[in-house]
Amino acid sequence: MPNFGTKEKCDRWSDLMPMLTWELWLARGSIVDHPLPWHKSQINLTPGRVDQGFGAVIAIIGTPASPPKPRGKSPGLKKGQVRSKRKPYPIVKKGKGKFESQKKNTKKATSA
Repeated sequence: MPNFGTKEKCDRWSDLMPMLTWELWLARGSIVDHPLPWHKSQINLTPGRVDQGFGAVIAIIGTPASPPKPRGKSPGLKKGQVRSKRKPYPIVKKGKGKFESQKKNTKKATSA
């Protein structure tokens, strides 16, 4: 099971997986097996085989989403308009710092 990070995401995954399995099980009667050349043909399709052919069912059913609307070309820069240069920031160089463990060792060495 994938790592989701939060309880809500894990719960959502646990809710979705049985629904997807049922969807594949219900669609198995309307799927035609198109095995890859190295696969054997199957009469009783596995969920993986049903998933391979599920795209054809989706193409027949269609999608409830509305088609994308063309919005035309964006105006972009007008002719002759010059881009403003970005603000240069100074380069930050960090010196060689010492770790806490190195600082403790140098204090002991100097006091001895």
